[in-house]
Amino acid sequence: MLQISFIRQNVELVKEKLGTKHYGDLSVVDKVVALDEQVRNLKVAAESLQAEMNLASKEIGLLMGKGEKEQAEQKKQQVSIHKNNIQQLNDQLTAAEKSLQDEIIKLPNLPHSSVSNGKTPEDNEVIREAGVKPVLPSTAVPHWDLIKKYDLVDFETGAKLTGSGFPLYKGKGAKLQRALVQYFLDYNTSAGYTEYLPPLMVNEASAYGTGQLPDKEGQMYHATADGLYLIPTAEVPVTNIYRDEIVKEQELPIKMTAFTPCFRREAGSFGSDVRGLNRVHQFDKVEIIQLVKPESSYDVLEAMVSHVEQLLIQLELPYRILRLCGGDMSFTSALTYDFEVFSAAQQKWLEVSSVSNFETFQTNRMKIRYKDEGGKTQLLHSLNGSSLALPRIVASLLENNQTETGIRLPKVLHRYFGAEAI
Repeated sequence: MLQISFIRQNVELVKEKLGTKHYGDLSVVDKVVALDEQVRNLKVAAESLQAEMNLASKEIGLLMGKGEKEQAEQKKQQVSIHKNNIQQLNDQLTAAEKSLQDEIIKLPNLPHSSVSNGKTPEDNEVIREAGVKPVLPSTAVPHWDLIKKYDLVDFETGAKLTGSGFPLYKGKGAKLQRALVQYFLDYNTSAGYTEYLPPLMVNEASAYGTGQLPDKEGQMYHATADGLYLIPTAEVPVTNIYRDEIVKEQELPIKMTAFTPCFRREAGSFGSDVRGLNRVHQFDKVEIIQLVKPESSYDVLEAMVSHVEQLLIQLELPYRILRLCGGDMSFTSALTYDFEVFSAAQQKWLEVSSVSNFETFQTNRMKIRYKDEGGKTQLLHSLNGSSLALPRIVASLLENNQTETGIRLPKVLHRYFGAEAI
């Protein structure tokens, strides 16, 4: 959530930044400013009346002590009127604060100055591309055929058990998932991230804190009887660990990693974009999250990008890194880098990670703060990244490494998988 003080002092800049994200209704900014002024005026009026009432209450005691009962009764009537007026002002204030909250949460995070004004994924900027795209034989097939050939994933039984988009991994397919998760977690913890195993369902406050609510409620599975949501990413429960807390400065930076299944309802498009493992409703992902001082967050962002890049280098996958344009960024992000790996059999790039800086957008919602050297309480910056999401990594590993005799695995996975190939 944007900070009201910043909006109040930078109305035109806020509108300009929202324009970069192609936010449609800039009148919300004016509503927020007007409601903020109304809230502040009501607070001043209520506080002024409260001061008058407090003074009158003191005078009642003095008048009673002097035996001036008639004047004391007049003061009591005045106090009673003040009480009623204060209550009315407080009721108006509560309503105005709710209206202000309802409007301000409609506004997405403001993009960083480096974000371009593009509208679609085609406008994203390729920062760098690395790795060698394999040249596959004419007999090469996409991963959904390889999955059947080597009996790695059973989509039909998964659909029988749950529904379309819920794959059932089996045999060496399940083992490959476990190998990748263990490798990712070991790599992250060796870089100083503390591992967590969080709940897979969160309450409304947690989903609101990271910005899934009210923006993405349609994308989450909702257990309505209990008001809980299945997590779309480990980012949601893990970042909320520090909700409503003031962190000690010496504890910073806070680095966390977690493996979880992730659940997403979005249907996506049709055809090859959703075939096989390209888009599923349940998938495994390892996440990295950091809470840092504001002045260091963009250096940390670059370090997290390098961290994820090394994973892809070790997996021997051709990849590219994109800086997202304003129109392709998430509601909560100030700056996002996407990682894509090349799928040789499909001849397309597949997104496998997003690494984002949210600045104070999430921490303002969650009230995650720290005290600086001067004793002033400030909001931290939050960042997160996929490290990594498994389905498309598996798809690319299978397609890019297919041979006549099996699937060659990258060297880094040999000890985790227990073999050099499938």
